Amino acid sequence: MRSPILERIGLGNIDLLFVFLFFLICIIVLVILLIRQSNQIKNLTSRYDRFMQGSKAKSLEKKMLELFEEQNIQKSVLDNHSRQIKDLYRKHKDAFQKMGFVKYDAFKEMGGKLSFCLVLLDENDNGFLLNSVHSSDGCYSYTKRIKNGSSDLELSTEESIALRKAVEYGQ
Repeated sequence: MRSPILERIGLGNIDLLFVFLFFLICIIVLVILLIRQSNQIKNLTSRYDRFMQGSKAKSLEKKMLELFEEQNIQKSVLDNHSRQIKDLYRKHKDAFQKMGFVKYDAFKEMGGKLSFCLVLLDENDNGFLLNSVHSSDGCYSYTKRIKNGSSDLELSTEESIALRKAVEYGQ
């Protein structure tokens, strides 16, 4: 079947059935797009309604300002906490963090392991060694300074063991 309208625009060789099918397919595609767009608008409307929750523009603006103020307060608190944590780390660096302890029998004939050696070190392995020697005459204590994990004075076997334990304490 030929159409005089199609003849005038130079498409006289095309059958009207093909033109009808083309427009039918276009209508179906447009209906599908319309349904999809309608669902998107419905979802957006429900999200908007949940966001507003009965609020008017003034109350929504007030809520937003309250949130901004609360966020500024939280930022201030966070900055304060960060400063406090840095201060604690700085102070903690010089505190004794490592310990080495050895009990021993200074004089084999006494028995009981009543003598001991205690080493306390900071983060940089600086600190002191306390050695308490128990004998039949009494108890004698002395200290040695520890710097960078070693002593300027000669260490006994027990002192060396306690110092090694302290240096390896946190590892």
